Amino acid sequence: MAGCAREGADYKGRANSIKRAFRASQDGFMTASSAQQAPHAGAVRWWLIVVAALIAVMVLVGGATRLTESGLSIVEWKPVTGTLPPLNEAQWAQAFEGYKAIPQYRELNAGMSLAEFKTIFWWEWSHRLLGRLIGAVYLLPFLYFLWRGAFGAELKRRLWMIFALGALQGTVGWWMVASGLSQRTEVSQYRLATHLMLALIIFASIVWTLRRMTARPRPQPVVPGRLKLSAVALLALTFVQLYFGALVAGLRAGRVYNTWPEIDGAFIPSAARLWFEEPWWRNLFDNTLTVQFEHRMTAYALLILAVLHAIDAMRSRAGAAVTGGAWSLVAAITLQAALGILTLLHQVPIDLALAHQAVAIVVLTLAVLQAERLVARRVEDDRQKLVLPLGQPG
Repeated sequence: MAGCAREGADYKGRANSIKRAFRASQDGFMTASSAQQAPHAGAVRWWLIVVAALIAVMVLVGGATRLTESGLSIVEWKPVTGTLPPLNEAQWAQAFEGYKAIPQYRELNAGMSLAEFKTIFWWEWSHRLLGRLIGAVYLLPFLYFLWRGAFGAELKRRLWMIFALGALQGTVGWWMVASGLSQRTEVSQYRLATHLMLALIIFASIVWTLRRMTARPRPQPVVPGRLKLSAVALLALTFVQLYFGALVAGLRAGRVYNTWPEIDGAFIPSAARLWFEEPWWRNLFDNTLTVQFEHRMTAYALLILAVLHAIDAMRSRAGAAVTGGAWSLVAAITLQAALGILTLLHQVPIDLALAHQAVAIVVLTLAVLQAERLVARRVEDDRQKLVLPLGQPG
């Protein structure tokens, strides 16, 4: 029996030695990887900040392109050669002839001069050029940082996914434009909304990634689970509201029912006018009254939820960062709602419309930061609760 005990002790000792050696090698590998990544951390953050800023600018230029009815002025998709605009009068004439062949020119802009065509051309060309610039600004540093081993495994997966979404966005943009070249005088509102939402998903993914990279681990107050859920709900509802806003833009629904708080003579329009199209669900996307109404109601719901979230953060003593982030979100949503009302009452002037769109990007940014802040906090707290002192019952 004593021999068996000695053999068992020797076996345990060897097993523990192997475990310690494995942990030491693993720690050494992680330390080496961290040391390789650390010198590039600041550069990676600034690179992502620049990309996010360019995406925000592109969204605004896309909004201006839509508001000036410029999106169909270029009727071809040439990802490489299309980088150069027309360089002489013959090329300008050729581009103009291409535009004259589509329904938008024939039905809305017949008789447009070449000078007027150049104005809308430059908006669309600038929008496409920004897309190409963002692709280059993302891809080239990304490849360099990959070569230098600047990314951890999780960050690398995130950045590859963002790259794939960016590549898809170019195709979606042309898919949107193509919808207005044959039978319509404008692009499909469904495709316009898809194009915008994909851009905002890419933007939000970068902001989330930046927050993960820059957050400093420090002791944080425990927060209730409902605070995390309300932050995630705020982010989800923000995306829903942005989608409805894209439908409003695509249908030009902001140019009708220009009263507030009433719409079509009442706070809640009659069901017969809200749901007259068949099947009923098409009203949610095609009926200008229903689309504007749902955009208004979602704005009210978003503001109410944001206020409740902020009050809950204060009462829960969730910390200065969470409480400040919550009230910042309330302030941004309030400003956004005010700009939306002014834009509606003045029948969508370009300056107010773009200000409304710019603040929407601010609201999305704050919603992403707040959600990530609380999701990360809650995961850490749950993990801490699983670590019980020795001898304490679980």
